Amino acid sequence: MSLEKLLENEKQITALGQVAGLISWDQEAMMPPKGAGQRAEQAGALAQVIHDRRTDPRIGDWLAEIDGKQMSEFDRCNVHEIRRAYDRATKVPARLASEIAMASSQGQQSWVAARKTKKLADFLPALKRNIELKREEAACISVSNDPQSLYDALLDEFEPGARTSELSALLESMRPRLKALREKIAEKPAPAALKGHFSADQQLVLARKLATILGYDFEAGRIDKVVHPFCSGSGNDVRITTRTDEADPFNCLYSTIHEVGHALYAQGTTDPFMPAAEYSSMGVHESQSRFWENQIARSGEFAKWLFPEMVEAFGAMNIDSPDALYAAVNRVETGYIRTEADEVHYNLHILLRFELERDLICGALEAEDLEEAWNANFERDFGLKVEDPNLGVMQDVHWSAGLFGYFPTYSLGNIYAACLDRAMRKDLPNRDELVANAETALILNWLRDKIHVKGRLYPAPKLIEQAIGEAPSTEPLLDYLETKFGGLYDL
Repeated sequence: MSLEKLLENEKQITALGQVAGLISWDQEAMMPPKGAGQRAEQAGALAQVIHDRRTDPRIGDWLAEIDGKQMSEFDRCNVHEIRRAYDRATKVPARLASEIAMASSQGQQSWVAARKTKKLADFLPALKRNIELKREEAACISVSNDPQSLYDALLDEFEPGARTSELSALLESMRPRLKALREKIAEKPAPAALKGHFSADQQLVLARKLATILGYDFEAGRIDKVVHPFCSGSGNDVRITTRTDEADPFNCLYSTIHEVGHALYAQGTTDPFMPAAEYSSMGVHESQSRFWENQIARSGEFAKWLFPEMVEAFGAMNIDSPDALYAAVNRVETGYIRTEADEVHYNLHILLRFELERDLICGALEAEDLEEAWNANFERDFGLKVEDPNLGVMQDVHWSAGLFGYFPTYSLGNIYAACLDRAMRKDLPNRDELVANAETALILNWLRDKIHVKGRLYPAPKLIEQAIGEAPSTEPLLDYLETKFGGLYDL
C-alpha cells in the first residue's frame, strides 16, 4: 500500500513538472514579450507547489514502510530515485526553490533582451541573481565545506554520481590530442564553404523531413523557431525547436537533428511519469543528440542522401557533389559559437565553459569578472579576441536559466556517442549502407534496446558499459576524430 501511495504521489509530482516544462517551452516559443513578468510569477508559484509536494513528510513515512525485497527491479529503481529526490528537496527551503524558478524565468527574458542590445550590463543583474541563488542551493545540498563540493552538488542534478575532480581529469585528458589535431588541420587548405541565400521557409520544410526520416513522431511532437534551440517533454508530447539563418542552412538543419536526437530518447520512454523510465543522465541524453548529429548526419554516407535533398529544396549550390557537401559540413574553422563549432573544436568550447562555471559556483570567480575571464580564456584556447558579448559570454542560454553543472554533459555525450557508434558497427555491419539510404529504423531500434528502454535502471557509466561491452573511455571519440578528419584533410 505504501508503494502504491508513493508512486501515485510521484506521478502527480511528475505531471506538475511537465506542466512547468510546458510553460517554459511556451515562454521561449509562443509567449508575447509583455508576458514575462506574469510568467516569472507563474513559474515561481508552480515551483513552490512542486517543492511542497516533493518534501511532503508522508514521502519519508512511505519510504520507511516499504520492503524492497518484494519489488521488481523497475520499482526498486523508482523508490531509489524518489528517495534521492526527496533527500535533495528537503535540504532546499521552499522559498529558495520558488526564487530559483522566478530568477530562471526572468534571467532568460533578460538574456534575450540583452542579446538585442549586445550589452552584458543589461543581463548582469539577472546573471548575478542566478549565481547567488545557485550557490545558496549548492550550499544546502553539499555534503562538505570544500568549495569544489558546491559544484558537485549542482553537477549531480544532471549527472548523478559524477564528481568535479574526476570529470576535470577526464575532460582535460582530451585537450592534448584535440589541440594537436587542430594544429595539423590548420596547416592544410580548408574545403569550400557553402555559400548563398537559403530560404528560411525551405529550411524548415527540409528540417521537418529530416526529423521524420530519423524517426521523430510528429503525432507526439511539433517543431517551432526560437532564439536558442532546445527539446522539451517526454512520452507522447515531446517538442523540438530550431532556428534559421538564410546565409547558413546548416545552422537550422543540424540544430534540428541535434534536438531530434534528444526527442527520440524522450519519445522512447516506457513510462513518462515514473523516474525509473527517465533518462539515465544528461550525458547519456546528450550522447543521443550528438550521435545523430555527428556520427550519422555529418557522415559521408548521409551526405549522399542529403545532397540531392538540399538541391531540391534550395536549387543549385556552389557545393556540387555529396563529397563536397561532406567536406563543407565538416569544415574545421576556429569560430566563436559553440553550437556551430566543428567536432574538432567543440569539446574545447565545453572545457572553457566548464572551467568558468565551476569557478563561479565555487567562488573563485564573480559575475562582474566573468566577461574578462571568458575573453582571456577564449583567446588562450582559440587564438581569437572576443569583441561582441553575443559571440562570447552571452551566446549560450544555460546560465540565464540557472543551469550550472549542465555544460560538461555535452562532452560526456560526445564520449558516450563515439563508444556507442563503435559498438553499433559490430552489431550492424551494414550501418553505412543504411545511413546512405536514410534508412534509420534499425539504428533507432538498436538505441531503443540498448539505451532508451533501460531508463534509469543503471548509473550512466554502467549503462554505457552494458551497451558496448566495456567501460566507456575517451579513446573511441579521439580515434574517431583523428580518423575522420585525418581522411578529410589528408593528414
